[in-house]
Amino acid sequence: MGKKQGAALGIMVIGIYLIGGMATFGGLALIGFMKGRDLFGWGEGRSIGYLFFCAGLSLSVLAVLLMRIFRNRGRG
Repeated sequence: MGKKQGAALGIMVIGIYLIGGMATFGGLALIGFMKGRDLFGWGEGRSIGYLFFCAGLSLSVLAVLLMRIFRNRGRG
């Protein structure tokens, strides 16, 4: 894997990690503050909050796993 490709993948993984973190904490905010309120016609705020929370955690875990894979491939 070339250095430019490795750097691009690293930047992509950091972006996924940041999006996952924002979705996680945004979901927590929706769970806490949007009980019983409609969110832009998408549904109840708490339900969307649980979706964002779970999806954000999944993206964060995926990014950490990808970071470990890319780091170990660069050493070998």
